Amino acid sequence: MDVHPSLGARLCGPILVNVAENTPVTNHRNERVLAFMVASCIGLTLLAVIAMGIAASQQVNFSTGIWPTVGLLPLVALPIAFVLMIALVIVSAIRRVRASRDA
Repeated sequence: MDVHPSLGARLCGPILVNVAENTPVTNHRNERVLAFMVASCIGLTLLAVIAMGIAASQQVNFSTGIWPTVGLLPLVALPIAFVLMIALVIVSAIRRVRASRDA
């Protein structure tokens, strides 16, 4: 049995070593981070809208407490999410162009 250097003293079969060595490493960290930022902005906006709807049904005074911030959150988060989506599309397009050029 072959011992892969990164596995230390553990033994594994040659199939596992070959598969692990031959898999291409795809590192799209920037795309993942942008995608999670978009999802969190949109999710936060949805939560704020739902909270505003529930509070409106309970006849809460929106001029006091945290409600002015909750009311402004969708006005700020949705444009930020839109800009982040555009950035995600641009980063993905650049990566794909570079990948097709290298292939």
